[in-house]
Amino acid sequence: MIRTLRSLSLLCAAAAALSACAGDREELEYVERPVEPIYLAGYDQLERGRYELAVQLFDEVERQHPYSEWARRAMLMSAYALYADNEYDDAIQAAQSFLSLHPGNEAAPYAYYLIAQCHFERITDVGRDQSATLNALEAWRQVVRRYPNTDYARDARLKIDMSMDQLAGKEMDVGRWYLKNGHTLAAIGRFKNVIESYQTTTHTAEALHRLVESYVQLGVMEEATQVASVLGYNYPGSRWYEDSYELLERVGARTPGQEPPRRRAFFGLF
Repeated sequence: MIRTLRSLSLLCAAAAALSACAGDREELEYVERPVEPIYLAGYDQLERGRYELAVQLFDEVERQHPYSEWARRAMLMSAYALYADNEYDDAIQAAQSFLSLHPGNEAAPYAYYLIAQCHFERITDVGRDQSATLNALEAWRQVVRRYPNTDYARDARLKIDMSMDQLAGKEMDVGRWYLKNGHTLAAIGRFKNVIESYQTTTHTAEALHRLVESYVQLGVMEEATQVASVLGYNYPGSRWYEDSYELLERVGARTPGQEPPRRRAFFGLF
C-alpha cells in the first residue's frame, strides 16, 4: 500500500528529512506557504502515524493551491490517511470526491481500490449484519470491471472470493440455526442458496450435508439420497460425505458399501 502511495508522490523520499511542521494544531492556522513544503509535511506526518495532522496538512494543500497537481495528489493522500486512521466513512467520501473531480486521473484505480478496502475492513463475523460485505463485494467487482488488467484487479479478485465465502458463511450460520430450532423448510432455503449462489466457496460440501439432514428430518428420503449422491461424487473424501453416508445408513436409506452414483450437476438438481 505504501509503495502505491510513493508512486503518487514525486518528492516523498525527502519527507523524512522535513521538519517544517510540529504536532501543534495552532501551527495549521492559515499562513500562505509554497505548496511543496505543505505536502511533504503532510507526508512526513503520515509516515509518523500522525494521521489526523496529515489529513489537515493535505487539506491545507487543497485550500491554498486548489488548482495544482499537488492538490490532486493531496486529495487522495488525505483519503489514505483517513483510511489508515480507521475513519472509513470519511475516507470513502474523500476518495469519491477525488473521483468526481478527477475521474480520468491515473490514480483513479487506486481511489476505487481504497473505497473497496474501506468496506472490506469493516466486515464483521458471520453472526452479524453483512451489509459491509455486500458493499465490499460490489466495490471489488467495480475495480475488476473498470481496471481488469491491473494489480488492483488481481487483488480484488482474491477479495471477491473472500467476500463470497463470508456471505456463504452467513447463510450457513442462519441455516444451521433454523435446522437446530425445527424450522426445516427455512433451513433448506438457506442451504440451497449456498449451493446455487456460492457453490465455489468452502461451504458447499457442508451445505449439501445439511440438506441431507434437513430432508431426513422431513422424511423425504429420495431427496436426501439424491443430494448425498452429489455430495459423494464431488467431495468423496470429505467429512461431510462421511457424515451423510452414516446418517442415511442409520435411517435405512442406504446400504453399507453402496457406491456413489453418477455425477449430477449442482444447478437444476433441486
